[in-house]
Amino acid sequence: MSAKYNRIGKNYNQTRKADPYLAIRMIHHLQPQTGKNYLDIGCGTGNYTHKISQAGGVFMGVDPSQRMLDAARERHPQIKWQLGTAENLPMEDESVDGVIASLTLHHWEDLEKGFKELQRVLKPEGKIVIFTSTPEQMEGYWRNQYFPQMMKDSCHQMPTEEDVRSAALKGGFALQKREIYEIRPDLQDGFLYVGKHEPQRYLDPQLRKGISSFSALAHQEEVKQGLQDLQKDIESGAIRNVMASFDHQKGDYLFIIAKKS
Repeated sequence: MSAKYNRIGKNYNQTRKADPYLAIRMIHHLQPQTGKNYLDIGCGTGNYTHKISQAGGVFMGVDPSQRMLDAARERHPQIKWQLGTAENLPMEDESVDGVIASLTLHHWEDLEKGFKELQRVLKPEGKIVIFTSTPEQMEGYWRNQYFPQMMKDSCHQMPTEEDVRSAALKGGFALQKREIYEIRPDLQDGFLYVGKHEPQRYLDPQLRKGISSFSALAHQEEVKQGLQDLQKDIESGAIRNVMASFDHQKGDYLFIIAKKS
């Protein structure tokens, strides 16, 4: 994982920005308080770490990519940034009051071990706010029409909701709430399904560099052909029928909130 994000980390901040609405929802679920300590696991370049820290609390960002952390430290030196993984955190027992884990679960090597490690560093009644997507949701992305193998590989690496729930329970957490998120037209963070409403966004090579599926999982011939077909369908208007043919009843992404039991 560190090698993957070291490769894409150079220009990551150009397209991966903290989306205001998502930050508000994370703050709502986490409820950070002044004087308390919080962890952003898989923090990347720290955009959400910084945004959420403005609501209160002392934040630390942990990530396995040194390049990502260097970028975070350069932009936000007031926050503590450290190398680490969900399964091996550089923190003392019961030292944090809450955790955010945004679009990171699919990079954990061992879900149950990761939750047990987060349970170790959380104080009693500590909360974790997870933002993720599930294979079931991703099967409803219209992107499957143009990049089927990429999406198949992306779904394969993404834990199911049941996987997450089971690992969290075994790791010592009580599940409190789930909240479906649908991509909004004004989304500012260029992650996987950012082009749900604006397909032309995927034609931007800079945007694609910040999406790990394009950078690490993609088959280049499929991407080349898929982009050609996408551009053709955008120009002809056929993209509207493609978009309408995919089911989004399960939502696009998901918040899962759990408390240390």
